[in-house]
Amino acid sequence: MKQSEIVELTNDEIVERIENESSSIEKLRMVHAVSPLENPIQLREKRRNIARLKTELKKRMTNA
Repeated sequence: MKQSEIVELTNDEIVERIENESSSIEKLRMVHAVSPLENPIQLREKRRNIARLKTELKKRMTNA
């Protein structure tokens, strides 16, 4: 997810995406613990997406 896409989202959509990505990364971690993922880079990408979403949400909250 690119920063330009994140800027277009509403606050509620950002919170929803954070929750979805967090649950998704937890599932991937469980699967990866049992057997290696085919593409372990997914974990890094999801973690970075969560950080981008949280950063944008915090930026909006401080400006509000």
